[in-house]
Amino acid sequence: MVSHASDPQNSPMSSNGSFWFDTLPEPSVIERSDALPAEVDVAIIGAGYTGLWTAYYLIEKDPSLNIAIFEANTVGFGASGRNGGWCMGLAWGIEGMLASESKREAGVRLLRAMHDTVDEVGRISQRENIECHFAKGGTLEVAIAPFHVKTMQEQMSHFHELGFSEDDYRWLPPADARKRIGMTPNHGATFTPHCAVIHPARLVKGLGRVVQQKGVKIYEGTPVTEMVPGRIETNRGGVKARKIIRATEGYTDSIKGQERQMLPLYSMMVATEPLPDHVWDEIGLADRETFGDSRRITIYGQKTDDGRLAFGGRAGYYFGSKRRGIIPADDPMVARVEENLRSLFPILKDHQVTHGWGGLMGVPRHWRPSVAFDQATGIGHAGGYTGEGVAASNLAGRILSDHVLERESDITDLAWVDDMPGKWEPEPLRWLGVKAIQHFGDKADRFEMESGKPSKVWGRLFGTALG
Repeated sequence: MVSHASDPQNSPMSSNGSFWFDTLPEPSVIERSDALPAEVDVAIIGAGYTGLWTAYYLIEKDPSLNIAIFEANTVGFGASGRNGGWCMGLAWGIEGMLASESKREAGVRLLRAMHDTVDEVGRISQRENIECHFAKGGTLEVAIAPFHVKTMQEQMSHFHELGFSEDDYRWLPPADARKRIGMTPNHGATFTPHCAVIHPARLVKGLGRVVQQKGVKIYEGTPVTEMVPGRIETNRGGVKARKIIRATEGYTDSIKGQERQMLPLYSMMVATEPLPDHVWDEIGLADRETFGDSRRITIYGQKTDDGRLAFGGRAGYYFGSKRRGIIPADDPMVARVEENLRSLFPILKDHQVTHGWGGLMGVPRHWRPSVAFDQATGIGHAGGYTGEGVAASNLAGRILSDHVLERESDITDLAWVDDMPGKWEPEPLRWLGVKAIQHFGDKADRFEMESGKPSKVWGRLFGTALG
């Protein structure tokens, strides 16, 4: 495998080590800006999807605003520029809401808003000429054990009972599922059209370009170290701000006073060389569908615009919430993802994996996104997507922009608003908790794939640990 990483501390070039950054039309460079402004209307911390979408909608709704984004590295250096490229019409926590009678109505509203958000990302990408390889092919979740079929079919029936149609969610029997995706095992799959593939680095870099053209200032290489009402502190000095937005996801605890708000959980990815047509004839994904399966420890994949298979899986957590800027291609956790890919698609045995990388995502204590803005202090935040933030960040940015501007809309009272998580436990408790979740999930998945039977013990332990 090959990784193309550079050290952002010693070079104006800044790569996050990913295939996505490696295939940008132009190399990523940290723009060394002039002196910081003395004062701004809105200071946004973080130039990833959340910060950029928030800035985009704010400046669209009020072009007179003086908005500045402060980024520790370069636009999209974090999860926004190295993720799986799924712009999906679902987010963590929604299915739990749909299962709760008291929260069901709010869950349906939120899910429909997420469906619309996939199309919103496509509309804005087209309108602003962001060439991010957007293709709305839907997504498949494959049943990898026979006993998963009934549960997944029941899930589809539940969606229909809630008012969604076969055009929104449907079950594909094994023969139909295998035509869509030739992975092994495959006992059928669920399908929803509410998902698109993107080139994530192209999207985030394109958003950065667009907001700058609209008058938003982006200060790269300028980490924020502290925020208090009316002011932020950076490594280059302080800036007064009437309103402050934290959009830092897994990097949140780098800000004084924000420790234990987010758990930095790692995900790893690989990408193959461009594959010949006869290989794609067997793999499928003719409409560039994204895919995952029914295991507990998440996997995810897509066909890239240039005909590669990009594939990832959840990896782990480092004690003390340690953050690694770049994950090298020879990291053991990256190698494990490659092994999973090759086991699902044996036809890849003669084809090279050319890129391997990883990065962190932000996980809140209640495992679902949230949006909040305190009018009294002028400080707000959005995030906590737990690895499903490409589309969710757009919806969160729209919600947050309305709250900053004190405007009511049909999304300002969605269930994410003011759904504040508690803090994560101190070490070593959170390390032990995350390791337990991963261990029990791995054990349950392995047992079920090897035996073809439900894992009652490990599965129950996993559910208990996850909470």
